[in-house]
Amino acid sequence: MPKTTIEILTQTIREGAHPLTGTDTDYDSLLERIGDARLVLLGEASHGTHEFYQARAKITQRLIREKGFTAVAVEADWPDAYRVNRYVRGVGDDATGNEALAGFKRFPVWMWRNTDVLHFVEWLRAHNLSLDPQARQTGFYGLDLYSLHASIEAVINYLDKVDPEAAKRARYRYSCFDHYGEDTHAYGYAAGFHLSKTCEDEVANQLIELQQHTAEYISRDGQVAEDEFFYAEQNARLAKNAEEYYRTMFSGRVDSWNLRDRHMAETLDALIAHLDQWHGGAKVVVWEHNSHVGDARATSMGSEGELNVGQLVRERYARDAVLVGFSTYTGTVTAASDWDAPFERKWVRPALKGSYEALSRESGLKNFLLIFQNESMW
Repeated sequence: MPKTTIEILTQTIREGAHPLTGTDTDYDSLLERIGDARLVLLGEASHGTHEFYQARAKITQRLIREKGFTAVAVEADWPDAYRVNRYVRGVGDDATGNEALAGFKRFPVWMWRNTDVLHFVEWLRAHNLSLDPQARQTGFYGLDLYSLHASIEAVINYLDKVDPEAAKRARYRYSCFDHYGEDTHAYGYAAGFHLSKTCEDEVANQLIELQQHTAEYISRDGQVAEDEFFYAEQNARLAKNAEEYYRTMFSGRVDSWNLRDRHMAETLDALIAHLDQWHGGAKVVVWEHNSHVGDARATSMGSEGELNVGQLVRERYARDAVLVGFSTYTGTVTAASDWDAPFERKWVRPALKGSYEALSRESGLKNFLLIFQNESMW
């Protein structure tokens, strides 16, 4: 009697699976598949699952130690993550990892202020400080664009130090948002429905002016000055893109989603270019949700007009990028019932019949890794 499609697929999974047993060799096959790739995008199916975070950290530690990866770029706001970056490189004011992570205040705070991230941050600091002073350290960076006001403040603080007159102009431009206080959604609604003047020109002009002074601002103190300028420039770019993002939120999900993922891919490109200037050959691990780091062209997202970071990275870097997703059949997750509501431990509903998660469970295996070699996706 011929086998059914499900029987064929479950057999294929059993034959191709690399069991994960909790030993140091668990991810050997994955590192072999990664080879000399410069980008590894690690996804996960929730923003509150210990096992996903733990596995992601273990893979990243091996990539740093064994493959020379020099940056971790995460689905987090640029200024909050840069505070952690300073800590792990031993140049910040924070005395502990907990203090460095305290900048993450936006819902859901548990996404980054959790035990697994704390352990990784402390590991990364210890790793960096154990290196020769001239060796290349591994940084920690954010790719997201929700931190409009924090980024505005960072731009002004930077200009206060290097060019007080330019800081005055920046304050005037950014005062366009003052009427809305910290309520970015109120600004987006009013600007998106033409109920008030937008701040589009102000944020764009501020970014342009900052970039026009690049040579002047970075000529003062070598790499330190260039790092600080890069931090400020990225905040100015974030303010520009965040303004557009909040303005398009009410025009449709596809527009705002695509703008956000384009921003994250653009930030990743800028980070690689910046790191390449000093040492060349920058290698970056990306931590985001599966929906961002998978290739949208292989899912219903693509047919609905959505793109994502995984797609944009593959289009730009081809074989230099490896995409890795995490998923499960069921279990518990940290989540909230409403936006800004307290976190709870919730049960994940069992996977839908016929889904890859359900097929994986029917294979009889527990924890395992599958490696796909689909040449048509390059």
